[in-house]
Amino acid sequence: MVFKNDAWLSTVTEEILEPDREIVDPHHHLWPVEPMGYNLPELLADVGSGHKVVQTVFMECGAGYRADGPDHLKPVGETEFVAAAADKAKTQGAGVTIAGIVGRADLTSAHLDEVLDAHVEAAGGRFRGIRHALARADDPSAFRIAGDAPEGLSTDPDFRKGVARLGERGFTYDSWHYHWQNRDFLDLARAVPDTTCVIDHFGTPVGIGSHAGKRDEIFAAWTDDMAALAECPNVVAKLGGLAMPDNGYGWDSRETPATSEEIVGAHARWYHHMIACFGADRCMFESNFPVDRWSMSYPVYWNAMKIIAADYTEAEKSALFAGTARRVYSL
Repeated sequence: MVFKNDAWLSTVTEEILEPDREIVDPHHHLWPVEPMGYNLPELLADVGSGHKVVQTVFMECGAGYRADGPDHLKPVGETEFVAAAADKAKTQGAGVTIAGIVGRADLTSAHLDEVLDAHVEAAGGRFRGIRHALARADDPSAFRIAGDAPEGLSTDPDFRKGVARLGERGFTYDSWHYHWQNRDFLDLARAVPDTTCVIDHFGTPVGIGSHAGKRDEIFAAWTDDMAALAECPNVVAKLGGLAMPDNGYGWDSRETPATSEEIVGAHARWYHHMIACFGADRCMFESNFPVDRWSMSYPVYWNAMKIIAADYTEAEKSALFAGTARRVYSL
């Protein structure tokens, strides 16, 4: 995975819509070493490219792990790396604050509390929760990023105990999974009613491999899944990530990246259904950068969100762009 595609992204430029609207981006990554090519300078360039992004939340991605020490504590290295990046951004006077960190821990581990304590200590007041992804690709060779979670993870008693423990300690649980796993996530959310469970990327409706050409069929089943999930008061939704290559829109392989109008045309129905089911106060727009950078630029993504949100009330817009993220992640 390499994200050095600035020249390609620059072939589509747009005027920034509503430049004074405050944005909290609750889902981005950083990678500290090449060839990934997305670290603090790249993040600051994106968030400073025209929209008023004032806070962000880092989402675990397997970066910066400790090279030695106990295996269960190695993911704490990622939190140390991101906390250092956040401190550096503050020192540089950046206009955006990395205000929250969602780290990684094995939720089945008997050492979970030790790991959570270590994340808290490393984060400098920024630690907010854990993502232990459920994603399990059905045909890994077809995917750009293939989830490799163990089969049956969501029903593992130790895993459920771990997710429940997050809620007991006031932390969130983020899940990345695929559309055929939405019902697994629903069962999990029902089993841990006191833990705030965040569904990332719409439950990743896949559009490649055996799922190519089935978008309408997938959408029909997905709408029912989301309506059922919305009945769980402990579930909130991140709205973004639909432009990942594995969603199958093909923008990553074009001569030019997607425009905001193309994103709206392809994705609006997914956004509007989620907002109708969950309400704006349980939904938050997310960039999922740099992964969605394979398909579009950061300014284009947020322009698309502003077009999608155009007909909502001002209170709903405030929630979608910033308020929900601030509440869920206690920013």
